[in-house]
Amino acid sequence: MKLWGGRFASASDKLTEDFNASISFDQRMYRQDITGSIAHARMLGGQGIISSEEAELIIRGLQEILAELEEGKLEFTVEAEDVHMNIETFLTAKIGEVGKKLHTGRSRNDQVALDLRLYLRDEISEIRTLLLTVEEVLLNLATKNIETIMPGYTHLQKAQPITLAHHLLAWFEMLRRDLGRLEDCAKRMDYMPLGSGALAGTGFDLDRDAVKEELGFASLTRNSLDGVSDRDYAIEFMSFASIMMMHLSRFAEELILWSTEEFSFVELSDAFTTGSSIMPQKKNPDLAELIRGKTGRVYGDLLALLTVMKSLPLAYNKDMQEDKEALFDVVDTVKKCLLVLAPMLETANFKTDKMAEAAKGGFTNATDLADYLAGKGLPFRDAHAVVGRAVLHCIREGCRLEDLSLNAYKEFSPQIEADIYDFIDVAACVARRQVPGAPAPSAVKQALAEAEEWLRGSK
Repeated sequence: MKLWGGRFASASDKLTEDFNASISFDQRMYRQDITGSIAHARMLGGQGIISSEEAELIIRGLQEILAELEEGKLEFTVEAEDVHMNIETFLTAKIGEVGKKLHTGRSRNDQVALDLRLYLRDEISEIRTLLLTVEEVLLNLATKNIETIMPGYTHLQKAQPITLAHHLLAWFEMLRRDLGRLEDCAKRMDYMPLGSGALAGTGFDLDRDAVKEELGFASLTRNSLDGVSDRDYAIEFMSFASIMMMHLSRFAEELILWSTEEFSFVELSDAFTTGSSIMPQKKNPDLAELIRGKTGRVYGDLLALLTVMKSLPLAYNKDMQEDKEALFDVVDTVKKCLLVLAPMLETANFKTDKMAEAAKGGFTNATDLADYLAGKGLPFRDAHAVVGRAVLHCIREGCRLEDLSLNAYKEFSPQIEADIYDFIDVAACVARRQVPGAPAPSAVKQALAEAEEWLRGSK
């Protein structure tokens, strides 16, 4: 008979059992469920709601069940519906009638709310570590490429010369903000819901603070209705994940572009690429493409949970069982993407000579020529027009700005002197951009020093 079956005169249909059960996916929370149950049992014994001997028997039984599950000696069943009732069934089979006292003063509603928070807290800690590992790789790569000049782009057209270090630090900053969002989510999740009961608390004299302290939560949930029906923290985590995956997708897209023959800025290692079943010459950036593709999957999971929750009345509804598969999928996807991204970057060969050569094309120094004229007193708008005409002339002649003779320059503006060639050298263009946050090596070194200090403090 079901643990809740006393009110029912006949058994559930097999279709109902299969459709209602969540054990196929929520079994991954067995450690958190047992951890929460041990704290609950200890508190029940401490409050005299059950005897201290009964509490100790329950705790020992749960510890043994945890060890047996870790060793693969127990199997979950659909008949027990979910991870909570499976473990309670194991417990009663192991220690007898005393096992049935574990559920005193709690509901599956506040039990699952607790398990999900404990589970996500553990996963957030792991994801934070993985995210910091990627940040460290980016920082190491940037440190090695302070002087590596490359073209910067707008509209995927060459724009101005920058450095590879500066480009990598842009991704570093995006992921730094993502880490902040993850940490904010963890803070708002750090409330202990056990004691909320099904929706209205309980008449038993529970010591919620004792459970909170044992489980390491910062605070108690302040309202029993909200305690069992809140999934904001899951949605917030999935929102963090969606934004971070958007950043990873943009990063992956650049790696994909840069690894083409047309760019040839990077070659990903054999260990993180694949070949073609028909074209023997191919070396495909499949892992980067999968990161890009899995971003849509995470977006879909977020939208799924938002849609589930959008019109639910208080308090718990069975619809909320749909939170777990989406959440678990996001956790798994994010961890896999971060896990593969770090070594893929670490083993990549950035072709600095190709980058430097590419920076010389596309008139990336045109803005500097306009700045040169503005420095001579010409209004910038007029300087812009002068340089535009010079660029058009170079396009027609098939040459670069630095190829023009001084006489040719003076036809565009008599204010141009012989020092123009040093001024528009791409290395000089980069070195001149020294304001905080700019790509000059001097500015990048300051940014790296700050980033390294932040990273040390975040570990």
